[in-house]
Amino acid sequence: MESAAKRAKVDYFPSVGRIQYEGPESTNPLAFKYYNADEVIMGKPMREWCRFSVAWWHTFNGQMGTDPFSNTKTHLRPWDRGGSLETYLERVDVAFEFFQKLGVDYYCFHDLDVAPQGDSLEEFQKNLDVVTDKLLRKQQETGIKLLWGTQNLFSNNRYKDGAATAPDFDAFAYGCAQTKNMLDVGKKLGAANHIFWGGREGFMTPLNTKVRDEMDHMAAFLRMAVEYKKKIGFDAQFCVEPKPREPMAHQYDYDAQTVIGFLHSYGLEKEFKLNIEPNHTTLAGHDYEHDLRMASACGMLGSIDCNAGQPYLGWDTDEFPSDPRKALLSMLIVVQQGGIAPGGNNFDCKLRRESTDIEDMFLAHIGGMDCIARGLRGAAKLVQEGLMQKVLDARYISWEEHPLAKKVAAGKARLEEVAE
Repeated sequence: MESAAKRAKVDYFPSVGRIQYEGPESTNPLAFKYYNADEVIMGKPMREWCRFSVAWWHTFNGQMGTDPFSNTKTHLRPWDRGGSLETYLERVDVAFEFFQKLGVDYYCFHDLDVAPQGDSLEEFQKNLDVVTDKLLRKQQETGIKLLWGTQNLFSNNRYKDGAATAPDFDAFAYGCAQTKNMLDVGKKLGAANHIFWGGREGFMTPLNTKVRDEMDHMAAFLRMAVEYKKKIGFDAQFCVEPKPREPMAHQYDYDAQTVIGFLHSYGLEKEFKLNIEPNHTTLAGHDYEHDLRMASACGMLGSIDCNAGQPYLGWDTDEFPSDPRKALLSMLIVVQQGGIAPGGNNFDCKLRRESTDIEDMFLAHIGGMDCIARGLRGAAKLVQEGLMQKVLDARYISWEEHPLAKKVAAGKARLEEVAE
């Protein structure tokens, strides 16, 4: 079954060695200018502040180089030879060579990314077992870890109306089966997190939708996942990922504050944090770092899909981060909350359709990692200088100095007392 893995070791990226840090003066495109993994900043190595992860679905699932206007892929890789189980197994070797040469510590995947679906749920699970056995061996060999896993409950036709919010109970039940299987896989692989992104949990029109019923069903789905996690002793952090629209006209997990309100409404706020994707945030009409800030302010920022959107296009373009200012503002939030662990910065990013060279896989990730690292360096400098904090403290000084203000903040004042 795994003849490719039994052959002599193949170097899938012969033109690329392990990426090294060379500093900001370097002109070598295959070197880091700002990301120096073991350099200590404010008591932590950069690798721990950043916790970089590669997204399997944008890098190794065989569908790269497509966009909303063409399903014909332009990224033709020698290791992609159809949809056989052997192809999926060989991609594991490709991926871990890539991870090691790039120097990342983590990766992420959906169940459909790493194993063929087959003709039934049972066959899919058997395939997933085979591939994840190999993933576990590669993790043990390399020390690379699974940042998070998740279930794809949006691509198959059965989920055309959603999964946790589907009007068809069979679709709901199938989604529960996939989720159970991926929670088992997450425990097997030692995943630090498990992500819930409701790609089709919403509606195209409310006129054919029982909105409250669907939200109740989604809460029941999340509650069952929490119960099963505890039953099997899986200690990963659970995160919900907000997105306002696409593919649905309205999604129930619209933005950070919507999700936080939903979790509180159903008593789930202690079981979940948020996985924030800034490209989703801008689709909701907010600034790039807005949802990071709001989630962190509520103690709910769990992990980050560190990508960016194209402001001139109206869809989720999943570009690599390239704006140092936005990276600084984002990493400032991470620094101020003391880090992002057990979450991380996952590159939910894809090469452009016209970016077809194999080396581009490295160049794009290097650029994204350097951008975030540059943001980290700037954020640390801001915090250490303390100037911004002094201005903020001065603006709110009356809340610290006025006895009645302190009483209000402690929740012990009465309205009539303050009115006087």
